[in-house]
Amino acid sequence: MINGIDRGRNPFTRSADGRRSLDPESWAAVGAPLLRDPREFVTELHQRHLPQPGSVVISVLDALHHVAASASFTPRPHVSDGWQHRNALLAQLRQVIPHDLRRAAPTRTAVLLRCREGVAGWTEQDGAWMWALRDAAALHGLRCGSYITLTPTGWQTLGEGRGGRSPHSGSWADGPVHTVTELPPRSAREERTPGRSWGQPEAPAVEPARRTAAR
Repeated sequence: MINGIDRGRNPFTRSADGRRSLDPESWAAVGAPLLRDPREFVTELHQRHLPQPGSVVISVLDALHHVAASASFTPRPHVSDGWQHRNALLAQLRQVIPHDLRRAAPTRTAVLLRCREGVAGWTEQDGAWMWALRDAAALHGLRCGSYITLTPTGWQTLGEGRGGRSPHSGSWADGPVHTVTELPPRSAREERTPGRSWGQPEAPAVEPARRTAAR
């Protein structure tokens, strides 16, 4: 029971075999709301973060299904437990958007996009990230939304049967390349407010590959 609402099975419990993971049947029981336009959403999120294989994008949708905030990061490759994935997602959520724990009912939705190599269908690691998304959403006062994978064959919302060929896990290479020639002239940099160096992020990055975006 969170915020006076019964959210189903205790999110801290493990699966039947002791792993913090959700199989496709357990994920279907979560009842994640469908994205109104998954193709447009995935395209927008990809343009914001240009995820590469191994990276994850957590996004929060408002009541109108608009992206309110999002963050991308690259988890440590040896981490495979849903508990650790959940902690990583919570850390990102806490940096980009306030929690909704004081609300009687959640109005915003957390959606996860994972860019990886391999097959398009469900894998054990997808199950661990599903468990993490469900827990992180509940602990941040959000609804648990869709779980999306980007693979070499395209994108897919697991459990919903919706997907497309573009973008895919290699589409990041088609994005804009930023170089030092895009920096402003020296005079413009010197006129910037003292105490803030050029290019310094406003919020500390947890991982080198992390990007954040918000409206």
